[in-house]
Amino acid sequence: MTNNWMDDPAVAHIDSAKLDFLQSLVFESQSLTKEQMLPFLMSVAKKGMDSHITFSSEEVETITSTIRKYSTPEELDKIDKLEKLMKQRKK
Repeated sequence: MTNNWMDDPAVAHIDSAKLDFLQSLVFESQSLTKEQMLPFLMSVAKKGMDSHITFSSEEVETITSTIRKYSTPEELDKIDKLEKLMKQRKK
């Protein structure tokens, strides 16, 4: 995935600090295994809280759909797995 998703008009209204935060996390997570993903997500949540970065449900949906447009099939698979993990975590 390229940084092009950050220039998509769909995310233009989202604070650039939030988008930069997400982009750095995307690159950090690229080499993680399934087993490493949950601890990584917990760390990400803490970083976000420490930096006072929060996302509304609308922002998450917009960002996810925008990232999907620029993702490879392999990246889409990771996104799907990540979403599944997040849904399991909410239960």
